[in-house]
Amino acid sequence: MELSLTTFGLIGISLFIILMFLQMPIGVSMLLSGFAGIWLIRGSTAALSSAAVVLYDTAVSYELLVIPLFLLMGILASAGGISKDAFSTMNKWVGHLPGGLAMATISTCSAFGAVSASHVATAAAMCSAALPEMRRYGYKDSFSLACISAGGNLGFLIPPSGAFIIYGFITQTPIGVLFISGIFPGLLLTLLFWLQIYIQCKLNPSLAPQAPAASWRERIRSIRGMTGIVCVFVLVMGGLYTGYFTTSESAAAGVAAVLVISLASRQLSLKRFLDSLSEAGVFTAMIMLLLLGSRLFGYFITTTEIPMTLAGIIGGLAINRYIILFFILLFYLLVGFFLDIFAILIVSLPIFFPIVVGTLGFDPLHFAVLSVFTIMIGAITPPFGLIVFAIHGMVPDVPLFNIFRGCIPFLVTMCIGLIILLMFPQISLALPDLAIPYR
Repeated sequence: MELSLTTFGLIGISLFIILMFLQMPIGVSMLLSGFAGIWLIRGSTAALSSAAVVLYDTAVSYELLVIPLFLLMGILASAGGISKDAFSTMNKWVGHLPGGLAMATISTCSAFGAVSASHVATAAAMCSAALPEMRRYGYKDSFSLACISAGGNLGFLIPPSGAFIIYGFITQTPIGVLFISGIFPGLLLTLLFWLQIYIQCKLNPSLAPQAPAASWRERIRSIRGMTGIVCVFVLVMGGLYTGYFTTSESAAAGVAAVLVISLASRQLSLKRFLDSLSEAGVFTAMIMLLLLGSRLFGYFITTTEIPMTLAGIIGGLAINRYIILFFILLFYLLVGFFLDIFAILIVSLPIFFPIVVGTLGFDPLHFAVLSVFTIMIGAITPPFGLIVFAIHGMVPDVPLFNIFRGCIPFLVTMCIGLIILLMFPQISLALPDLAIPYR
């Protein structure tokens, strides 16, 4: 009996899941599953030629140049002390409020996200900059590390976002406009975190004893600590928004600016610079393997016509489109417990994007923000939140359970933020609608 294309597709997907649970790297699992699937459908010659063309076209894509550049920009900013300077400034201004150091941490994560494409880099920078200060003033570790975990997530929304780079490459949505769409949602979440922290610390002052207030002279003098981040953000996003830079050019300009600022502050040694290059290379290799695997696997999935079949089924259902979107976002939330955001987007977008944008009619920018935001929630949700495990690895003396318990109020806040973004799409779309070069 001859098998249908859909059956071949399900076999390939099953093979991918089996390989993944056997702890094979996700990129390799997708490569093998995609190649095997094409072989089954079209034969060995077609599989070899398809792999050669797809992998070569992906590897030489000019758009991928932004990945190592933006990663290097964030890692250099951390190594050059820019994150510590920013935290010191925010601490001077809000440290005396209830939960002020936690607010400063969230604000600095938001600001540092503007020069970092990696949530891990953001969280690591905040662990070294903020945690010792919060411990010095008697903050509970569970509360402090929950703030760092939730704040580190902001790097996914605040541009330049590594998640938006992947989304744009997979869906062919302009990366520059995706960056712009994340600005207001990132600021919204920052403000919601501030409000939550203030209420928490008012109701339970033992969580975060108040620090002494800095003088106005100290506050004004500390503003120079934000100069580096502000200059880099204005250069990168201003160039993108006005159309003066392409995405790759803005990334290169950002790296150059961070390098100059770090050298001027005399905090970037030759060893730190070389370590930063090595770390950026490792992250880039990991992401490139995922992208190569996803392209071949996505080609296989397209060949099986599974996305078109699903779109036809969903289009024939008499169900409100928001209900279907809810179940897709629920899927993102659940897999966000287990997988890295890059892997989730790379695996799922070839299937979900045509359905959500083509069949259901949602704006691709709105869906980008919603999907990234939902995966962010999964990244700090017990029992398998990946960013919490990363934070625990940096501070192993604090029990993992305590960090997860501290994250619960932040999870509630993020769910409220997601509902707001669902109800008011213009929060994501207002700035892109004004960016005429992209829309």
